[in-house]
Amino acid sequence: MALGAAGFASSCAATRGFGDGLMRDIGRPDTRTRLPPVFVSEDRIIRIDVGLRPFRPSGFRVAREALGEKTLVHNYGHGGGGITLSWGTAKLAVDLGFNAEQPDCAVLGCGAVGLATARLLQERGARVRIYAKDLPPNTTSNVAGAQWWPASVFDRDRVTPAFIAQHFEAAQFAFRRYQSMVGDAYGISWETNYSLSNRAASSYPAAEDDPIRALVVNQHDLTPLEHNFPHPFVRRFDTMMIETPLYLRRMEVDVRNAGAEIVVREFADIAQVQALPERTIFNCTGLGAGRLFGDTEIMPVRGQLAILLPQPEVDYNTIAREGYMFGRRDGIVLGGTFERGEWSLEPDPAAIQRIMDGHRGIFSAMV
Repeated sequence: MALGAAGFASSCAATRGFGDGLMRDIGRPDTRTRLPPVFVSEDRIIRIDVGLRPFRPSGFRVAREALGEKTLVHNYGHGGGGITLSWGTAKLAVDLGFNAEQPDCAVLGCGAVGLATARLLQERGARVRIYAKDLPPNTTSNVAGAQWWPASVFDRDRVTPAFIAQHFEAAQFAFRRYQSMVGDAYGISWETNYSLSNRAASSYPAAEDDPIRALVVNQHDLTPLEHNFPHPFVRRFDTMMIETPLYLRRMEVDVRNAGAEIVVREFADIAQVQALPERTIFNCTGLGAGRLFGDTEIMPVRGQLAILLPQPEVDYNTIAREGYMFGRRDGIVLGGTFERGEWSLEPDPAAIQRIMDGHRGIFSAMV
């Protein structure tokens, strides 16, 4: 929320250096939107969240295969884009595997991907039973930052043109679906993002020749006279924010109200999956797919978040070298770690301190 812009004028036609090291034209009015800073201090931390992203360098897997006389449809491995892409890959999976003549379906997993898959199956007329080791709020999805943008989904040098097209198809469907859910009921809202840099922006959030560029909304490069960040280059664009605890609670209510049964169960091996009574099985197990279905490519990527007390006036996001800040209603989310191959769910104090120090440097310098 903008707090107002104060103008100033000067009769001087020259330029001079300001305290922030930038050269501003003092003959022009200061039209900066003065965004309120985040109060970054250790005594404002309300919790530390640690989550393991299910990452595959070649991208998420949506594929169909036979499991004896049954149909198995995989939908997992979204990296940092699980909530963002959940509706889109759910549609790909349902299109690939649902047979109206065999309406009884099992969904393995109750995070954002499993719940979206279950809802789309129900909308097709399926009878759904969800099997999950953990339910919200004990899923990876619950501790996601949840800005709508497909980030950290794959390694660029490992993907094929066919996957890039599939990725865009999923993102496009999810983008439209989330727009239909904006509002307090699901905890989804539009917010402005500011990408902060000491160098001119070129490819973030998407390069001009990237298909995903079509989903970037209201992008503008700001001049130093249009913002109050301590960075010379600032790019703004708009995306949606998903308040994950509220969103997942509401999604679980939706699938139950539509007739789904949720069974808390962990599978020891694929034979137990094959023994399920449902003829069509959708695998949305995330990291669990490695052990259960033998995917040797999938790996954990640990993310750590410091959640600060909410600041209602901070309804914007920042992305910078120091990390990212999401101004959610349930708390200020500070993050920025991407630790491949790390399975531990214990917070790393040194990593949390780097996140705090980096953001303190940004917001303490806002003028």
